Amino acid sequence: MNSALLQVKDLQVTVGEERKVLLDGVNLTVNPGEVHVLMGHNGAGKSTLMSALMGDPRYTVTRGQILFRGQDVTHEPADVRARLGMFLSFQTPEEIPGITLENFLRTAQGAVTGQPVKVMAFRHELARQMQALQIDPAYADRYLNVGFSGGEKKKSEMLQLLMLKPKLALLDETDSGLDVDAVKTVAAGVRAYHNADNALLIITHNAKILEGLTVDYVHVLDDARIVRTGSGALVTEILQEGFASVKGDAAK
Repeated sequence: MNSALLQVKDLQVTVGEERKVLLDGVNLTVNPGEVHVLMGHNGAGKSTLMSALMGDPRYTVTRGQILFRGQDVTHEPADVRARLGMFLSFQTPEEIPGITLENFLRTAQGAVTGQPVKVMAFRHELARQMQALQIDPAYADRYLNVGFSGGEKKKSEMLQLLMLKPKLALLDETDSGLDVDAVKTVAAGVRAYHNADNALLIITHNAKILEGLTVDYVHVLDDARIVRTGSGALVTEILQEGFASVKGDAAK
């Protein structure tokens, strides 16, 4: 049996000097090869959980533990988690003037692997992945996300995912605001990334991004905690009946 890739134990997360509780008693285990989906009302704590897992300094872990690949990363900064193989795709990717997409990816790849990047091999792989994601090759020389459309920013995030090959991808509404064709392209990128050695934790309100994936678990967040865990069929149930059918159920 594979050892757990991610273990979240009794996690409590607060924000601000008043220590407002945003997550309280969250437990989650993700194994290699698995696909997990987070669902819930806006404000239920889904994005907070993703950010806390990645080490966002805006949030404070006041109770519990986060273990990644057997290492306690509860209070480690984001760069340590990234080097270990954790990746977060944002709802609204940041624009970074002064750093081209290619240079960003090459620097990030070197930081993650700890090895010098072979430029020609890197550029060949970059061109291949950009073609697969239908990204204009000229974007490699543009500043990261600067002047990119919403769809181009999301494709840029998928490009980072495919180039960096993290062990755990946290996708926070990567399909948000995309047209039908862009969702298909992003979904294809997610499928190309996923294999038996890595795992996905996805926030989505649109099942289209899940097409072609076998969803192992769906977790419903409400009132700062996971209130229900089920199979992939739970996605369809929620999309058809809303969260009223699951609200208040005990987490499994």
